[in-house]
Amino acid sequence: MKFVRITLLLLSLSGAGAALADATSDFQALLDEHWEWTLANSPVMASMMGDRRYNREWGDNSLAAIEKQHVETQAFLRRAYTIDRNALAADDQLNYELFRRQLQDDADAHQFDAHLVPFDHQGGIQNLDILASRLRFDSVADYDDWIVRLSKIDDLVDETIALAEQGRKKGLVAPAVLMQRMPDQLAGQVVEFAADSPFFRPFAALPESFSPADRERLRAEATEVIEKTVVPAYRKLDRYFNSKYLPAARDSIGLSALPNGSAWYEHQARSYTTTRLSPDEIHRIGLDEVKRIRDEMAQVIKEVEFAGSFQEFLTYLRTDPQFYFDNPDDLYKEYLATSKRLDPELVKLFGKLPRMPYGVKPIPDSIAPDTTTAYYNRPAADGSRPGYYFVNLYKPEVRPRYEIEVLSVHEAVPGHHLQLALQQELGDVPMFRRFMGFTAFVEGWGLYSERLGYDMGLYQDPYSRFGQLTYDMWRAVRLVVDTGMHYKGWTREQAIDFFRDNAAKTEHDIVNEIDRYIAWPGQALAYKIGQLKILQIRSRAEVQLGDNFDIRAFHDELLGAGALPLDLLEQRMDSWLAAQ
Repeated sequence: MKFVRITLLLLSLSGAGAALADATSDFQALLDEHWEWTLANSPVMASMMGDRRYNREWGDNSLAAIEKQHVETQAFLRRAYTIDRNALAADDQLNYELFRRQLQDDADAHQFDAHLVPFDHQGGIQNLDILASRLRFDSVADYDDWIVRLSKIDDLVDETIALAEQGRKKGLVAPAVLMQRMPDQLAGQVVEFAADSPFFRPFAALPESFSPADRERLRAEATEVIEKTVVPAYRKLDRYFNSKYLPAARDSIGLSALPNGSAWYEHQARSYTTTRLSPDEIHRIGLDEVKRIRDEMAQVIKEVEFAGSFQEFLTYLRTDPQFYFDNPDDLYKEYLATSKRLDPELVKLFGKLPRMPYGVKPIPDSIAPDTTTAYYNRPAADGSRPGYYFVNLYKPEVRPRYEIEVLSVHEAVPGHHLQLALQQELGDVPMFRRFMGFTAFVEGWGLYSERLGYDMGLYQDPYSRFGQLTYDMWRAVRLVVDTGMHYKGWTREQAIDFFRDNAAKTEHDIVNEIDRYIAWPGQALAYKIGQLKILQIRSRAEVQLGDNFDIRAFHDELLGAGALPLDLLEQRMDSWLAAQ
């Protein structure tokens, strides 16, 4: 009898091992197939990652291709559900949950037809030339690839017009207040001579290592494709946009004004925050945070012995020349100097640092007037290009000195570069894990990092401390105005006024920010919601561990699995805390 029980146990264990092997094999095959499918359908992303296989393609953005990709996404999701999650090892169970959620979110979003609103005033088809700054141009073949890609830009323009026209007929159009920014951007592409085209820039200074014959040929072929394909395509787009699309652009700004718009925004809120919070709940959290930060700001105003009201102090910060540079070169030098001060301080807060470096670059002139104060681009996957912290030098007289420290810790280190570079350098994880970005985690970490500036010796000046509070307030304001405009019927002017009344950002920045929230519904909610969750987790760890709390170990664990939805992040950190 004992022998029988042992035999049955061994058979059971053998069966479990076989089930684990089968589930693991099926799941790995699914991940590999989906990753290759992703690269093939997103050739521009593949190129930016350093994968040169698709360097000559833009990708198929036709209505038929978008529908086909949706059907294929659903098929991948069905296959995922056939795999027994519980039969996988612990690490693969996390991979499975992240993969499934990503597919489900993509499948759910398709119903809202966001692809039928293809124009974005902050970047899009009118600024495709900027892609060149994110690609490798090391060999003659790289330039040949770019020329072939440019020769297909007319197809991309036609597909974009077809999407926009379908959206126009269905009543899905972008707000006029945003679209009014685009004619000047499009005009920059309709040039008389190829050498004046932004697309010619890579060919203006070809490497000296190329032979004279290659340099001459490349410039001649680039000139021909720009004159015969690129400029005519943009001329066609310019005509369509100004004659048909812009007149049809809507006067409303909120997503809720569109068909099924409220449900669309609720989905956006869930997707970006990775929570079940409703827009109304997020709105209330924002109001509470605004009040809390206003109280902290009042203490700084008292410290500098400013005699006027809060609004008068904000006006003083926006208008006094001592807080601004009068030329872009000096502003750029200050960004560079600040970044150099940050790097040596990281060892105080992190046990593991990324191998990949980052650089600081100006935002291209063609988009600087209409975009944000700064942004970050991650490194290439193959290590061929570092990360870059892009800073806006347009109108230095509206870019306060007291924001430079807090902005740099968010966009560079210990913010986006440190987190995203570490994620790309994760060891034994599927490729999608290295590049997936749950915005609540990525931007929540960036905002959390701003407070780490105190640990790094920043914000010594009270005005820099006010700058840190201004940036915290900025993200609190976002919760209020984003939900206000897209869900609660706020006007653009209401949103601008609320922002202006509570944060020391300059008028130019405020208008650009509000227009960004109009263009990207729900994205702005992720920052503060993510930061609050990370602060809550840290506070719990500090209370439970007391003197044994190690900030370096905490941060290494927090970043050790890459970007996670907030509920899975909390589970991970609770397990770590219990193990301590």
